[in-house]
Amino acid sequence: MTTVRRGAAALVASAVLGLSAAPAAFAAPSAPSPTPSAELPAGLYGKGDPTYDGVWRQSLALLAQDTAGVRPADAAVAFLTGQQCAGGGFPSYRADTAKDCDAKLPLDTNASAAAVQALAALGGQDAVVDKTVGWLKSVQNEDGGWGYNPGGASDANSTSVVIGALAAAGEQPAAAKSKGGKTPYDALLTFAKPCGSEDGGAFVYQVASPGIVADSTAAAVLAAHGKGLAATGAGAEDAKGTACEKATDIEGAAHNGAAYLANGLAKKGHFDTPPMPGADDSSPAPDFGNTADAVVALSAQGLAEQAKKPLAWLQQNSAAWAKQNGPAAYAQLIFAARAAGADPKSFGGQDLVAALNATGPAPQKAASPSASAKSEKDSSDSSDSSSSTWWIVGVFFVAAVGVGFLFSGRRKNQS
Repeated sequence: MTTVRRGAAALVASAVLGLSAAPAAFAAPSAPSPTPSAELPAGLYGKGDPTYDGVWRQSLALLAQDTAGVRPADAAVAFLTGQQCAGGGFPSYRADTAKDCDAKLPLDTNASAAAVQALAALGGQDAVVDKTVGWLKSVQNEDGGWGYNPGGASDANSTSVVIGALAAAGEQPAAAKSKGGKTPYDALLTFAKPCGSEDGGAFVYQVASPGIVADSTAAAVLAAHGKGLAATGAGAEDAKGTACEKATDIEGAAHNGAAYLANGLAKKGHFDTPPMPGADDSSPAPDFGNTADAVVALSAQGLAEQAKKPLAWLQQNSAAWAKQNGPAAYAQLIFAARAAGADPKSFGGQDLVAALNATGPAPQKAASPSASAKSEKDSSDSSDSSSSTWWIVGVFFVAAVGVGFLFSGRRKNQS
């Protein structure tokens, strides 16, 4: 969930624009500087620059391993817990954990919520989880939602990933009320587009800044069901199918959102992302991350039949994308496979679990001897070229759409 806010570009968008939407009294902290890969800690998954997605990709990696029955290395868990700041929030990444977090270091609600989901699933980290949940509640906006950074305007993706974190920690998201008495679902409903309008049924990133609506819609559908990034199993069949209907509550909006995703995937089996300005090839490129997220959302909504075509497309076409983009990409595919009832260890000819394990420290154990054997680092490190690519994409989207276009879900396509 995304998500999407894929890679370094997501935090670029947030740092440049998301904070500018905050109240005038809110002082926007400066964005962190990129960290040379030579300084990467041993417990981190992926070899790319972690400045903008270190906590996010680590959280997705650990969460995906847990869903596959793999016990992560102690060093990998320690890296993640060590990123937490004293107040409970997580930044996108901090290189020096030997000293307290710098007051100017931006805290990231999405990274924090993803960390909660991973650590709650792994167990044994109650103190860290509880502290982060308390921090997330303390930075809830008046409208009941959350922005990418504290003080920023609420958006569908941030609100959704926090809902998933609250649920993972054993909380009731609907009971998390702001000082104004609003719940996260009150905020989420404000991003739902009515039937008959442009992108009818979808959830936009923000009303004034729609963003990539497939991203925010997939995230919101999962949140409407109180589920997080690694939602597994099919929901009860949605008898309404893929028709958009007038909705006044979050359940109806979730149906419409899933219908929007299903209809958008029906023709080609995947979503597209627009080309960068000035690119030689002006044709849209396949959007693997949002397609994977949509499979998870459709399964949760009970539209299992509509999830089959995009799942098959991912099985046939995602190998090169995942190898280039690393742990978060492998995690997204694992989530999609698990949600739709496919085997992530035999996904279009690739073992997603073994490939994910190979991007970081060897796990302690896997669910079976064969899985453990496959967890050895027998594949090449993921390419770092995506960092510069996503930086350019981030700048493009910032210029193209304004506030916080990419959060998205999330920084998912970064190694």
